[in-house]
Amino acid sequence: MTLKQPQTIDETQRGVLVGHYVAVLGFCLFAVFAPHSIAGAEISLAIAAGGWLIRTVASRQTGFRHTALDWPIALFLVWTIASAVFSAEPRISLAKLQSVMVLTLFYLTQAVVTRRTAVALVSIMILSGAAGTLWSIYDLARGRGVVIAAVAPDSPFRQVETGVLGSSGPSFQQPIVEIEKGDTVWRIAGQRVYAVADIDQKLKQAAPGQQISVSVIRHGEHAEWKGLVVNQGLKEKSSPSGLTGSGRLHRFRASGWTRHYEYFAEILQLLALLSLGLALANFQNHRANSRFKLAIFASGLLAFGVAFTAMRSVLVAFALGGCVVVWRAAKGAGAKLLATAAIAFVIGFGAVVVWQTRAADSLLLHDESASLRVRVAKVGLRRIFSHPVFGHGMDAVKEHWTEWGFPGNVLIHLHSTPLQLAFDRGLPALSFWLWIMAAFWLIAARGEKGTRDSGDTNRHGALLGATGATAAFFASSLVNYNFGAGIVALVFWWLMGTVVVLARTEDE
Repeated sequence: MTLKQPQTIDETQRGVLVGHYVAVLGFCLFAVFAPHSIAGAEISLAIAAGGWLIRTVASRQTGFRHTALDWPIALFLVWTIASAVFSAEPRISLAKLQSVMVLTLFYLTQAVVTRRTAVALVSIMILSGAAGTLWSIYDLARGRGVVIAAVAPDSPFRQVETGVLGSSGPSFQQPIVEIEKGDTVWRIAGQRVYAVADIDQKLKQAAPGQQISVSVIRHGEHAEWKGLVVNQGLKEKSSPSGLTGSGRLHRFRASGWTRHYEYFAEILQLLALLSLGLALANFQNHRANSRFKLAIFASGLLAFGVAFTAMRSVLVAFALGGCVVVWRAAKGAGAKLLATAAIAFVIGFGAVVVWQTRAADSLLLHDESASLRVRVAKVGLRRIFSHPVFGHGMDAVKEHWTEWGFPGNVLIHLHSTPLQLAFDRGLPALSFWLWIMAAFWLIAARGEKGTRDSGDTNRHGALLGATGATAAFFASSLVNYNFGAGIVALVFWWLMGTVVVLARTEDE
């Protein structure tokens, strides 16, 4: 037995190291994919969880620690489960519970990530977001799809099925719509097209009876439509689409390598503020060194990336978060004024993008998108007080949209995290969420204040940026359901775990 003991210890250590490195690799991949692909992010987290499991089995230690967030998270989870049980549609709400498991990322991050790897992961995700922004700028310069100049009377695009699902934003779609002059067709059957000839080719390649999807940009809003059915007679025409094009569209809402400009904007604003925190911390301690220059460039680039998404709410939230970071970091009225002016410039640029990209009167909130949000919110707010304790149940509204008095025929959410949580899970769940947000803000703010004189510039910078990112996320959540947006929620829970690691006072 004594002869085998060293081998057992070596095997244990090897298991711990292998598990830890696999978990860290998974988090590195998550940082790369998170701004662009939820599938890539989930696969990366599965790798991280697998590595953590190997390490846990080898060391017999989970790595979990108690935090000030444990109680509100536990109560939020318990109440969410209870709301699903008492839902108006238990079958739907109970199935939806799997989405709540994203909060486990908070604990997985704490168990795996260290202070050193935390800063590295933040830096990798910032770099990935910057790469996505550069791609968006290239995409805007290259142009998307085909701007429609005319539609022939017998064109199949006069009878396009929208389907109820698939709209990426608020709209007033009917079951059957007609492509109009000024619309942009940019994808057919999930593949990009750049000319009418490309559209015709896709129709000719389709099998008779096959339904092919159509992606359209109309008044700045993206829509994913069920499409049209191709028949043999259509395939035999020289130009089966019956469309006339007038070039590519260069005014659309940037979305990086994704099709979801909402998610892209939410993640970019978090990364822009983290990068701003790193820049200001480096400037305070080392003046205009290379790290400051890289971080401030990345922050500016990401900020313009937010502007190119034409997300009004996120732009305003970013401005608020930027002011939080600047006013906590900058010394002297001149520095604060200069930094605030730079943020104001980005907001002004974003306003121009919104004006050029989205529907008329979007800046004045007189467009159909804003109008629909207000009407949906009013109906949701009235119904909250009819089911104040456990709410209606997650996604139960899908079966009762018209019955419960919501407008239109397109199923959307309430476009507000507080309203959605209260509507779905009841007012107690909303109070627990507010508790989570307040506790997280305090951890980030106290950690930032406690590390100002620590000499660990990047640790302090990440915490500084996190104070602004938290404020921006909360502000955006008032008019966006960002807490329920898959990849955005994943990034935010990861950020919470990262901040807890960085804010710890004891040595690793």
